[in-house]
Amino acid sequence: MYSKKVMDHFNNPRNVGEIENPSGVGTVGNAKCGDIMRMYLDIDDNGIIKEAKFKTFGCGAAVATSSMATELVKGKTVEEALKVTNKAVMEALDGLPPIKVHCSLLAEEAIHAALWDYAEKHGITIEGLEKPVNDIGEKEEAPEEDY
Repeated sequence: MYSKKVMDHFNNPRNVGEIENPSGVGTVGNAKCGDIMRMYLDIDDNGIIKEAKFKTFGCGAAVATSSMATELVKGKTVEEALKVTNKAVMEALDGLPPIKVHCSLLAEEAIHAALWDYAEKHGITIEGLEKPVNDIGEKEEAPEEDY
C-alpha cells in the first residue's frame, strides 16, 4: 500500500522534464526492475541548486521518488544535496513498501550522479562524493527497516 504522498507525487509529479544547458546531469538505472532515472540540476555560482528536473522510466514509486528528490534538493547547496539520502526521500514520502525501497536508492544515486557530472564539468571535488554506479543493483543492500 502506498502513502497519500507517494500517490500524490506519482499522479502529480513535480519538476518533470529537462533543463536546457544543465550544470549537471545524472542517469542511473536498476537492471533488476528496469527503472531508469535521469536528473538535471541547475547550480548557480554560489553552489546553490536553483532548479532540479527529472525524467524517469519506471514504476509509480520510481516516479514519486524522483519527484520528491527534486523537491528536496532545490534551494540547497551542493553539500546539502549530497546529504539527501534514500531514507530522507522515503521519510518525505511517508514511507515505501519494502519491495520499492530500491526506487529511493535510485533517487539518491541520481542526485549523486548529477553532482558528479557537475563536479567534473567544473573541475572541482565535492567532499564525500563517490563516483556513481550506472546500475544501483551493484550497490543495493537489504533495507535496515521497513518503511
